[in-house]
Amino acid sequence: LRVRVRLPGGQVTEESLQADSGADCVSLELKAADGALVTLTADFRQEVKIFRALILGELERGQSQFQALCFVTRLHRNEIIPSESMAKLRQKNPRTVRQAEEVRGLEHLSMDVAVNFSKAAQLSSHIHNVCAEAKEAIYTREEDVKFWLEKGVDGSMFEVLPQGSDLPELQRCRHCPDRWKPCICSYSLSIEWYPCMLKYCRSRDAGGKVSSYKCGIRSCQKGYTFDYYVPQKQLCLWDEE
Repeated sequence: LRVRVRLPGGQVTEESLQADSGADCVSLELKAADGALVTLTADFRQEVKIFRALILGELERGQSQFQALCFVTRLHRNEIIPSESMAKLRQKNPRTVRQAEEVRGLEHLSMDVAVNFSKAAQLSSHIHNVCAEAKEAIYTREEDVKFWLEKGVDGSMFEVLPQGSDLPELQRCRHCPDRWKPCICSYSLSIEWYPCMLKYCRSRDAGGKVSSYKCGIRSCQKGYTFDYYVPQKQLCLWDEE
């Protein structure tokens, strides 16, 4: 399914939504206003969601063509509609530019743990495909790790990253004057339009019995900001004042 959505700056972009009810996962992809390609994959079976950003590099500043980041967090119930409902979505007017009905609050996440790519398939089989370009840059949070460890996931794939409290001299990258020093990077992304809830309507039969049935979706927009440790500011050139 492809939908046209409006970005905050007013430009229109195309978003693609895919659902695999067999694997019980959904994914959506859109091009952000700055040219970054943003993907969200929701793995309902493992209760994992994976954000991937492919960010255009600044070649004139010594960066590679693009930089890939992966942020892996816990998927909560009712964050996004189930895969079988997503698979059935159709749109009557493909030319319509969609705007989300509900803006959900910005979530600010401190990604304080690195995930080992070669062991991550146990957390979610999708990490292997989605994060292949971001092998050295897969991040998650300690509180999500605790939840997954309780489910029996192998803890050896996680490594706690240096924190500001361990290294008092660790600055935010935007305040760090030296491009080769470690710092705390910030990256923001937004999912402009996604089906977040099912709508139910009621009907009465001839005997007056009321029943409810699915009769549509509610769409949401949600922004995320991720803070995470980088070994040098050169890996975080967008985060400048």
